[in-house]
Amino acid sequence: MTLKLQMLGTGSAFAKNYYNNNALIQDENFTLLIDCGVTAPLALHQLDKTFNDVNALLITHIHADHVGGMEELAFMMKMKFNRKLPLYIAEALVEPIWEHTLKGGLYQQGHISSLQDVFDVYPLKPGVKTDISPGISVELIPTQHIPGKDSYSLYLNDRIFYSADMVFDPQLLNELVNERDCEVILHECQLQGPGEVHTTLDELLSLPENIQERTYLMHYSDDVEAFIGKTGIMEFVEQQRVYEL
Repeated sequence: MTLKLQMLGTGSAFAKNYYNNNALIQDENFTLLIDCGVTAPLALHQLDKTFNDVNALLITHIHADHVGGMEELAFMMKMKFNRKLPLYIAEALVEPIWEHTLKGGLYQQGHISSLQDVFDVYPLKPGVKTDISPGISVELIPTQHIPGKDSYSLYLNDRIFYSADMVFDPQLLNELVNERDCEVILHECQLQGPGEVHTTLDELLSLPENIQERTYLMHYSDDVEAFIGKTGIMEFVEQQRVYEL
């Protein structure tokens, strides 16, 4: 089944022009929000959408540019739209996202005392494919980002790799393309500096051509225009543009 991708933002954590790297994935009748960063509410508003237009949320890891909009989402769904949004999240992140990210703002004595009070929580096991809708399946792939913090990239519909923030892992990319028939790679891209916790453009340019030809770059900094034409056969993903995958 063809999926539609629309990036709410394509920026790195500190980008100001391109918003947080969050995405809408749509099949015919279902919209999945991948990550909900600080800028997600504004980005949806600029598309004339609200959180009520989303059918489920999937979280890759716990950094503000990926989860910073969840407090507003939870309050809006509970107070205005009177429903719980399904939340798909790695089982290892269920407790940390409540205790270390959301509890301080969402907790209300007698009303909200747990993640389950504001979301229908679906814990995911890495390496196990889960059907989220009739047209969308996901497998969590653990990938390295910040030492000591869990982070998970996504394999959608057994053919689309959507990276979380991650250090360069050419072995994984080779395996996905050459052994698992990956057709599209949506990969974060740090344009300058050493790749200590992110994958750099120079590292991605070192990949074989058969991997680069299916790779699209996201999670980039505000100086991206200076790198147009310097990405080989790879292309930058554009904010708000609708892609068919």
